Amino acid sequence: MLLCDSAEAVNGKLYILGAGWSVTGPVPAPSALAIKIDVPWNDANRRFPADLELLTSDGVPVTVPDQLGQPQPVRFHFDFEVGRPPGVAPGSTLDAVLAVSVPPLPLMAGSRFVWRLTINGETRQHWQVAFATRGAETRAGGPADIPPL
Repeated sequence: MLLCDSAEAVNGKLYILGAGWSVTGPVPAPSALAIKIDVPWNDANRRFPADLELLTSDGVPVTVPDQLGQPQPVRFHFDFEVGRPPGVAPGSTLDAVLAVSVPPLPLMAGSRFVWRLTINGETRQHWQVAFATRGAETRAGGPADIPPL
């Protein structure tokens, strides 16, 4: 899993822009997650449910207000399935690639967050990617208060 500015999954490949960051904000900005899942040969042609959820560093689900102002967890649910391409040797690991676009989220400045992937109800440590938001800029006594010459 990789944090990036934008990503697309096309014909079994990931096209990624602005990848590899781990600090953002404090102003909300769109982002994306590029995900490559290694699917064992014996799990081909089988549908898997998956969830991608945003958690605080303490493991608490992050919520944002919905259209009615009610808090909703930041979570994406999807299913994926990989077929066995012709000519691939039996026993090979098969690739599932996914790109998830994330709208600008009002995240707390100066905090840490984790995107956690769960597949078929299971998660692992390496199915997570963490990031931090920059602290809010201090205006009092800072460079912004220096008058122009």
